[in-house]
This record gives sequence, C-alpha cells and structure tokens, in this order.
Amino acid sequence: MFFEKGRVKLTELIATYLVHGEKNLEKKAEEIALGLTVGSWTNLPELEQSQLRKHKGKVVSTEGLNEDQSIIRIAYPTINFSNDIPAILTTVFGKLSLDGKIKLIDLQFENELKSKFPGPRFGIEGLREKLGVFNRPLLMSIFKGVLGKDIRFLTEQLKQQALGGVDFVKDDEILFENDLTPFEKRISEGKKVLQEVFEQTGHRTLYAVNLTGRTSQLRDRARKAKELGADMILFNVFAYGLDVLQELREDDQIGLPLMAHPAVSGALTSSSHYGLSHSLLLGKLLRLAGADLSLFPSPYGTVALEKSSAISIAEELIKTDTIKRSFPVPSAGIHPGLVPLLIRDFGIESVINAGGGVHGHPNGARGGGLAFRQAIEVNLQGKTLAEGAEQYPELKIALQLWGNAEGTV
Repeated sequence: MFFEKGRVKLTELIATYLVHGEKNLEKKAEEIALGLTVGSWTNLPELEQSQLRKHKGKVVSTEGLNEDQSIIRIAYPTINFSNDIPAILTTVFGKLSLDGKIKLIDLQFENELKSKFPGPRFGIEGLREKLGVFNRPLLMSIFKGVLGKDIRFLTEQLKQQALGGVDFVKDDEILFENDLTPFEKRISEGKKVLQEVFEQTGHRTLYAVNLTGRTSQLRDRARKAKELGADMILFNVFAYGLDVLQELREDDQIGLPLMAHPAVSGALTSSSHYGLSHSLLLGKLLRLAGADLSLFPSPYGTVALEKSSAISIAEELIKTDTIKRSFPVPSAGIHPGLVPLLIRDFGIESVINAGGGVHGHPNGARGGGLAFRQAIEVNLQGKTLAEGAEQYPELKIALQLWGNAEGTV
C-alpha cells in the first residue's frame, strides 16, 4: 500500500491479528494502532499531530468472526522501523504479545519492503538442480541413535540411507559438538561416504550438518563447513532467531543451502490464543529470512499438526512470489504407507521426511529408503500401494509393519 504525503512516498506493513473476547473491537483496534506507533493522538496539539501523522498506525479493518473471535488489521508505516525481522516483530507484536488473548496471524509485505530480505539462496529449483531430480517429491531421512556413538557408526548409517535412494540426510537436531563425532569430521567423513555411494550407484545424496555453538561462533563455523565441502546446513533457527538465519543466508562465503528445524517454535505457535500463526512463522518469515527448506509437523504422525495449519505453512513456502520458493518438509511419524496422503496434500514440490520409517524397516535403513522410493514411484504411476507391494518386497514389508493409509481422509 502506497500513499503520498507531500513529495515523500510512504509504505505500510499490514499486520493481521486474531483477538478473543473483545466487546469493543473498534476501540481495541485504535488502541493497538496508536499504542505501537505514536502512543496517543487526540490530545496532541495540531502541530504535533501534523509532525507525527506519517508515523501513526491506522486501523485497516475489524471483523467479528463469532461471539468470541475477531480479526483486526493494522497498517504500520515502514518508516517506523529498520528493515529487519526483529524490528518488525517488535513493532507489530512486541508489547502487544503480552496484552491478553491476541495472536499475530499474518504480515502483508509490500514489494519494496520484501525486497530488503534475501529469500532462499537455492530454493526448490536450485536444490532440484543439485540433485538432478525434477519430477517427484524428494526424500529425506534422519540419523537415529547416534548420541554416544563414534564416527564409524554415523558414516555407516549415512551410507545405508544413501544406498536406499534418500536425497537428503540430516543430522539429528540434538547432535551438538562432541568428541566422538565432531562437526568437521562429520563433514569430511560424510563427504567420502556419499561420494563412494554416488560412484557405485549414480545416486546423489546431500548431507545437512547441524550448525551449533554460541551465536558469535556460527558464521566462522559455517564458513569452515563450506571450506570442507559441506552439502547443506541444518539450523535450529528458533533457538537462535530468524535474524541469525538471515545473516547466514546473506554471507557469500557460506553460500550453502539452509534447512530450518522447527525446534522451540511450538512455544511461539501452539496456542490458539497467543503467539504467531504457523503459516507466518514457519512459512512466510522463514522463507523471507532465507531458509531453503522448512521442517514442520505433518498432520498424520506422532507430533501431528492440525491439517489446515500444516497446509497453510506449505502454501506460504511455495506460492509464486518475487523471491524463490522453499521446500515444505512435513515431518514426524512418517512411514511409506503415508506417501499417498503426503503427495495428495503437499504435492510433488515437497520433501518426504522420515526417521523411524527408514531406520525401523526390517531390512535396515537401505530397505527403508527403498520402500519410500517405491511408494513414491507407484503413487505417481497412478497405482495403489497394494499393487506396488506385489512388485516391490521392501514396500510390502513396510506396509505389513506400519500399515497403509491410502484412501483415508
């Protein structure tokens, strides 16, 4: 939204809030618009009003949804804040987040403000180019049970997952710097293993190493990862902050794909009355800050997210925009029998991510990876998983173990 004030072109950021239990909606909206900008208005002298007008927030709309819930939209002049996510969130939701039952559900960025943010360096298209895979959902798996184990154990897991046809393997988010599997050794030894598998099979697997440590150390550690030939970085963004993610994305000496893990995000999104919406935090803001992939709970698994919320995250990540698209990665409790639901609900521009659904296969991680790839293949061919199980023994075993959710709502 642009408007003219003299010769100065001013722009606005529109915030949308879900509020509960407000009887005088218009009064509440005006209090927000003023309280987060100029503070007061009607009692100011005319000269001071004239001077502050360009800084004043304004109510865009109010809408009652039912007896308890309402929507408020406020426009904030962008001259009020610097072009960074911490400044924006403090402006639109800082002290307001402490003021009763109110949830920030969306931010509407104009292109001029949006252009200040990098978005993904690679995005969906760039990651597909790296892998040479363009016509199916990608497949990710996770290291399991590596705490207290040595580098040989970890690299053998990596090898078996790659032999199963997995496209991405990521560290466990709770794998921090340690003597048995140190950060730099995970990269160098992992690179050797994946190159061996590529030479053996022609299949390329990318490994995401977990970037951890004190915030002041992250840039140097990420640059070192790049020097050592790391494929990707996994990052617990909500333990550190969105601005830290953006700093990593904008550093050309790093230049690696960034995979955002949702750890800690539940403290900000899970309440229906407080915090931020899933689509805003795990979708729009992660994409703006530079995440190439965003992990979030699927609607089906062990840490299930309500289906409409999960899909809303994916929609924000892949919508056509002025910045590159990011891969949605619905996760947690995923097994091969869920593949038809994942493709139905998230399409092929997504990543299917599994831990136990790969490692728990009776034939090991290789068998688990193959079962997922087989499930994807037969689904995209228009066949049922039951039909595919007659052709592929790994898929048949997986369906016998975990079941077949095909056809469920």
